Amino acid sequence: MRIRLKLFSVAKDIAGFDEQMFELAQNADTSLLLQRLIEAHPALADWKGTLRMAVNWEYATHSHKLKDGDEVAIIPPVSGG
Repeated sequence: MRIRLKLFSVAKDIAGFDEQMFELAQNADTSLLLQRLIEAHPALADWKGTLRMAVNWEYATHSHKLKDGDEVAIIPPVSGG
């Protein structure tokens, strides 16, 4: 299946892209997606515990089952005022 992956802030800086189509197996979940992203960009491992994910504009757990065409956003911690 194909999903649209969007990265923000430091995740975008580390990976070097802000949006990309990603191929995953039909039974994939957000945990597998994050694992594959970290394998491709190991510096993201330092942020793994603080990254949030949203699927189709709604926050999702790290075990959320994905469907073909989903949009997944990787959101690092936000600070400031």
